[in-house]
Amino acid sequence: MKRFRKIWPILAAAAILFSCSKDDITVIPDPGKEQEQPGKPGEQPETPPEPEKSLSGTVIYGGAGLDFGKAHIITKISFTVNPGSGGREVLAVFQGANSADWSDAMPLLMIKQPASPGAMVQMEVNCSKGFRYVRYVTADNSGSNLSSMAFFGREGEGDDSNYYQITNLPTVIINTEGGRDVTTRSAYIQSSVYIVSEEGKSFFQAPGTGIKGRGNASWDFPKKPYKLKFAEKRRVLGSPSIDRKWTLINNYGDKTLMRNILAFEVSRRVGMAYTPFSTPVDVLFNGRYMGCYQLCDQVEVGENRVPAKNGYLIEIDAYARGEPRNFYSDKGTPVTVKYPQDDVITDAQMTFIQDYFRKLETAVFALNYTDGAEGYRKYMDLDSFLRNFIAGEFCGNTDTYWSVNMYKDASNGVFYTGPAWDYDLAFDNDNRTFPINNINDYIFVSRGSVASDAVRSMVKRIVKGDSSAKARLVEIWDGVKPALMDLDDYVDETAALLDQSQELNFIRWPILNEYVHQNPRIYGSYSGEVNNVKAYVTRRLTKFDELVRK
Repeated sequence: MKRFRKIWPILAAAAILFSCSKDDITVIPDPGKEQEQPGKPGEQPETPPEPEKSLSGTVIYGGAGLDFGKAHIITKISFTVNPGSGGREVLAVFQGANSADWSDAMPLLMIKQPASPGAMVQMEVNCSKGFRYVRYVTADNSGSNLSSMAFFGREGEGDDSNYYQITNLPTVIINTEGGRDVTTRSAYIQSSVYIVSEEGKSFFQAPGTGIKGRGNASWDFPKKPYKLKFAEKRRVLGSPSIDRKWTLINNYGDKTLMRNILAFEVSRRVGMAYTPFSTPVDVLFNGRYMGCYQLCDQVEVGENRVPAKNGYLIEIDAYARGEPRNFYSDKGTPVTVKYPQDDVITDAQMTFIQDYFRKLETAVFALNYTDGAEGYRKYMDLDSFLRNFIAGEFCGNTDTYWSVNMYKDASNGVFYTGPAWDYDLAFDNDNRTFPINNINDYIFVSRGSVASDAVRSMVKRIVKGDSSAKARLVEIWDGVKPALMDLDDYVDETAALLDQSQELNFIRWPILNEYVHQNPRIYGSYSGEVNNVKAYVTRRLTKFDELVRK
């Protein structure tokens, strides 16, 4: 993390600061002499770069920005914080742009520590791109709290070889059209998205990206989750899939910021056919720092996503009533049809998938349901169901059967269960089930949330009532358990990866000492939250082993 350096008055004399109420700034070049350029006898020396100087321009953005008239590569920024600013400068971002609407705005630097009011602070800028416009944006968008600021650099367009990256995590920059906020989950608004990674050396840009809200309970948090829709299919940060739709998971109620990441790792280790791609990122929204997020696949049919080409993707979904294509089974189970998509699915396809789910449900509750040929296995793949069951119950996900993804790859295929999704309440993060390892049965039996009573009964009949399914569960568990034995190491590695970002996240959202959503306890620190997960995993390895053998 960069440290602030005070500029003593004698050093500041070369720079002309502008008061945020002034309209013009005078340019005074640095007084240092240009260095002679070495070369061979008779060889013309290379033209030296324009010396760094304080930059002048017209004040814009309500006094918190400048228009230089031409692009300039910024090398340093100095500023003074107003007395009584209350530390609002922390997490504030200086941005540069070349479009007057700020659609191409990029961060120049972030202030990560409080500055002493009245003291001049100087910070180095490490960005190779030149910008015409610059501005100062606080995280809470409350306006400038600076009494003066100055920019230093030289004229030039620059290049894309190096951009500012907030932490070791990739930085996702979202600039919406007209600086609009995202206020709905139903309609996209236009934005430009940029991603800086690999210590500023990798630059991804996706103009014309749609953005809208997403989630159910998570949408009500002040830190909003988002769905992105690129103008064309793109690979993102080394993702297996090349696609248009992506999600930004907010993980607000999960103070480890890793429960979904950890659950996806469990999904991979227990052998689920498809685990969504995900990676942690920092997010800037219209210049405001929004915190640490998780960039993920959108759960949808596609190459290197849900393997159901020419088939169907459904979700047993307690929130199905609010989705455009849904139905209720004969036993009252709500189901959302996610693929084919709601704008292309035909009435015949809707009738077919509804009827197929009815056949599965009827078969599970039939007297001969354990029959290998005529029972429920005729309509559902048992192994994928059991692997999803292990992932949900091992991770302690209260909502495993509140929301269940299922897919079939063709009209004559069976249902496969997966992928795993929505694990923010897992790993002992739900006051309705805490402490999970004191429950002497599976969570779904009495404590877990379910989309319908029929779902609970269906799972119970399979994992408890079908002796062959129970034997297969033990067999799969014995096969995957060794891969879970060092999961604590993965937690430590992920916590180390997230460390820089989590510090900033909990400055932006100071909730470590607050109950949020279903939090069962307050641990008071990030390390305390992580240690709770590690303690849970250690105990769960033994407890779940006991449960599958009962």
